[in-house]
Amino acid sequence: MNGTCRWKHTTNIYEVNLRQYTPEGTFKAFAAHLPRLRDMGVETLWLMPITPIAQKNKKGSMGSQYAAANYTAVNPEFGSLEDLKNLVQEAHSFGFRVIMDWVANHTGWDHVWTYTHPDFYLRDPLTGDFQPASGMADIIELDYSNPDMRLAMIEAMKYWVREANIDGFRCDLAAWVQLDFWQQARPELEKLKPLFWLGEFDELDDPGYGKIFDASYSWNWMHLTRDFCDGKVTLGELKTLLTRYSEIGDGSMRAWFTSNHDENTWNGTEFEKYGIYAEALAVFSVTWNGVPLIYNGQEIPMRTKRLEFFEKDPIPWTGTNKLHDFYKTLLRLKSNYPALRGGDPAVRTHLLKTTADDKILAYLRQNGMHAVLTVLSFSTKPINFEITEESLSGVYTCVFTLSTRDFTNGAHFSLEPGGFAVFQK
Repeated sequence: MNGTCRWKHTTNIYEVNLRQYTPEGTFKAFAAHLPRLRDMGVETLWLMPITPIAQKNKKGSMGSQYAAANYTAVNPEFGSLEDLKNLVQEAHSFGFRVIMDWVANHTGWDHVWTYTHPDFYLRDPLTGDFQPASGMADIIELDYSNPDMRLAMIEAMKYWVREANIDGFRCDLAAWVQLDFWQQARPELEKLKPLFWLGEFDELDDPGYGKIFDASYSWNWMHLTRDFCDGKVTLGELKTLLTRYSEIGDGSMRAWFTSNHDENTWNGTEFEKYGIYAEALAVFSVTWNGVPLIYNGQEIPMRTKRLEFFEKDPIPWTGTNKLHDFYKTLLRLKSNYPALRGGDPAVRTHLLKTTADDKILAYLRQNGMHAVLTVLSFSTKPINFEITEESLSGVYTCVFTLSTRDFTNGAHFSLEPGGFAVFQK
């Protein structure tokens, strides 16, 4: 079921927070950034929810984009349906795919269904009113035991494929929705066209959902890397977790990231969380088996800037995105090099032994004659070390400097704290 989008193996995902992307906060204003993002190597654009925002019990002055008031309308904050169609069409002309954030678990308190179909919702047994979602007072939960609600949800999703020609969905809190809904929805939607499905769940925690979604979040990795940077766990424990993810297999992919809208706003920027290891973990996100996910503004980078969630707070674009070329090099390598195909059983990914295994993460990804070597330092001091495995041999090219190295007679490295090196063969 989830092998229909061939481009999923080479894509990357760039999350677009339209409200904060530009001072205007519109589809039209964002479109001006398409040439720059294409040059950076971005392949898939993920638009955060574009539906109108419920006003009852909303948070802040503008409300949450995840509290929908109507599943088949456009938030006037961003523009019109025609503006959205034009954006998707223009994005397609540049070669982008466009996926849409879909919030299936809940709606806002005054969603149109609360008036037309109140039976679509769960009820709070204490109050008899709609049931708020866990820990979130501005949203109420839908009742997936109602077959009519399910059909209406599927029709709402079809609306955007038909009207705007989107290429897939990023499904918010996917594991909060019953698995059999997604089993029902995906085949119905793909009668229209093959779609890409990114689910917000960790497959280690919810393995059944991996049979439906093309890619899932790596929440356990995100939390454990934070613990490592805080000195709570060892690099060996991180490697053990990677082995667990690899054991899932290639029937689905993991999405690797150092930031997203939730992380940036509530838990800190990637630099606040990971310090000197932020860029090394970004390199990992692109070069390990799966699909990389980047949050808008990481190319600046936003070292300490946390974007407000319920208020207008534009990204502080400077015009000199210092990490543009960093991401460009990595993303283009991911898209074009066979050894970095995600979720492809033809690609072998294995950790390499080094003389400093407690401080170095080194791995080789191979697809036939093609190979990519990634070396990351998680040392707090400059470090000299050697990769000790014979499987690493031959002449490789450093993707950042284009210099060559022959590893046939040894692979010695010197890296600064948080340093990294990526080579292709």
